[in-house]
Amino acid sequence: MTPHPIIRFSNATFSYKGHTALEGVTLDVHEGEFVGVIGPNGSGKTTLLKGLLGLIYPSAGSLQIFDCACEALRCEHRARIGYLPQKERTDPNYPITIWEVAMMGRYGAIGLLKRPKRQDREIVLESLEAVGMVSLKDHPFGQLSGGQQQRVLIARALSQRPDILLLDEPTTGIDATTQKRLSDLICRLHQQYKLTIVFVTHDINMISPIAETLIVLNNRLHAKGRPSEILTKEILSPVYGEEVIVAKRDQKPYIIVHDTHDHA
Repeated sequence: MTPHPIIRFSNATFSYKGHTALEGVTLDVHEGEFVGVIGPNGSGKTTLLKGLLGLIYPSAGSLQIFDCACEALRCEHRARIGYLPQKERTDPNYPITIWEVAMMGRYGAIGLLKRPKRQDREIVLESLEAVGMVSLKDHPFGQLSGGQQQRVLIARALSQRPDILLLDEPTTGIDATTQKRLSDLICRLHQQYKLTIVFVTHDINMISPIAETLIVLNNRLHAKGRPSEILTKEILSPVYGEEVIVAKRDQKPYIIVHDTHDHA
């Protein structure tokens, strides 16, 4: 059977104060699909995530998630979307533990003013175990390495028991070895929890071996397909410029572009 579309953009346009950031996007993401979202600086990758998070809604067209098109997802569906934001600097002296950070993921389900129950604690414990951080659960979050902090934030997202996991540049700002460990972890969690993953990144060579589908944005949907179909000079050069290089490394495509990290 063909998987059910869990996310559906129908000619959706997103604008900020009269400026169009994404225009006319028609796109389905199916249940359990692992999608990588790439594109140059200012191409609308973060706008796509904001739409999925209900922070903005289409100025034209529609966006449906879980067959729901309610504005800003102000309903129970919001708790079914886990989110890992871009890495930010954390005060090493801020008095919060790994356990407390991971427990934050439960409050969308139980409510901010309610005390966690045994089931909530068991879910958080399982989430920390899944990312290999349970042995440090009482450790101060601010004293962790960048890679460890990302693992804990993934555990926070998993604690929601999400159907969809949104990842915004999760490997930026950490070393190559930690990037590889983190991407391996995300792949394992995708399989273990049958998650639908939307992974936004500027690093084409990191995402292309692990994503089932690549989406290329350039203020509109430029292309969608398997990485082997997308990573060609013909598809990438209109987006990244003629200087883009499509080479081979270990018999796999290796892409060289002149691009910078973005927040658009």
